Amino acid sequence: MTTTDTTGAPVTLITGGSTGIGAETVRRLLKAGHRVAATGRDAGKLERFAASLGTPRDLLLLPGDAADETAVDGAVRAAVERFGRLDHVVANAGYSTHASVADGDPEAMRSMLLTNVLGPTLLIRAALEELKRSRGRIVLLGSVAGLKYGPGNFYSVTKWAVHALAENTRMLVTESGVGVSLIAPGKVDTPFWDSRGGTPPGPALTAEHVADAILWVLGQPEGVDVTTVTVRPTGQVN
Repeated sequence: MTTTDTTGAPVTLITGGSTGIGAETVRRLLKAGHRVAATGRDAGKLERFAASLGTPRDLLLLPGDAADETAVDGAVRAAVERFGRLDHVVANAGYSTHASVADGDPEAMRSMLLTNVLGPTLLIRAALEELKRSRGRIVLLGSVAGLKYGPGNFYSVTKWAVHALAENTRMLVTESGVGVSLIAPGKVDTPFWDSRGGTPPGPALTAEHVADAILWVLGQPEGVDVTTVTVRPTGQVN
């Protein structure tokens, strides 16, 4: 049974919300007065993150795989049932194997492709009717890797696909009053780099910088659709 919305506070669902950019975005959303539904593969990690915030009543935890249709459909349903509406979705879940197409493991590349490309697609598909009702916004996390080629970089291939998904989706939904924004960060100092032994040397953004960009997009007035935001640290050449 769907809860009647009596607060008027916006409701935002974000995938990959337990760490890195996703976790910081959850913090910022809650501070800004949003009610937030956050997904993540690891239920324990989600719970520990929520506990670090004081287990806020306006945070709904939704463990599940962002590339699984049943889990994504269920997350959208659960958010609407809990909060009575859905205003925004942020497709943040994604990762890199940091391997080349020349030597990367095919199954690892398949998994990355499903998470990084199918995942946002499933979220859009599941949330679209609710977003049309609220005239809300879709935010997709791309990457500078989706703007600049890298030698043999399959992660870059997946992010180019996300950039294409953003524009295709914008064309599909803009006449329904739904906004679509692509945010393309440069290098960000987050656990994204853990599999390579830490963030490479040189300039890097923080998760807070990217979360600020997401909140800025979501805070635009009705009728304003910010299509693409590219955020690099000063000094990053590529």
